[in-house]
Amino acid sequence: MLIVAGYLRVTDRDRYLEACREVVEQAREAPGCLDFTLGADLVEPDRVNVYERWTNRAAVEVFRGEGTSGDLDVHITAADVREFECTNEMRL
Repeated sequence: MLIVAGYLRVTDRDRYLEACREVVEQAREAPGCLDFTLGADLVEPDRVNVYERWTNRAAVEVFRGEGTSGDLDVHITAADVREFECTNEMRL
């Protein structure tokens, strides 16, 4: 399993998240996607939290394709997003 987690710093967070709605919908329907969410941080007004869970790297790469569109990129001022490979899972 591959987990992608971290945060983005964006200008106009509400506009950015609304522009990402279609991306989230597409990701959740993509083969290999177990979870995909972007959300407003409760404390920092320019922060968007990122969380993705995929069956494997190949599924992520097929979904990402060319990457984000320039329309979304212009709103991102900083990012700290990382990938984690996970071999064990336990339901809590």
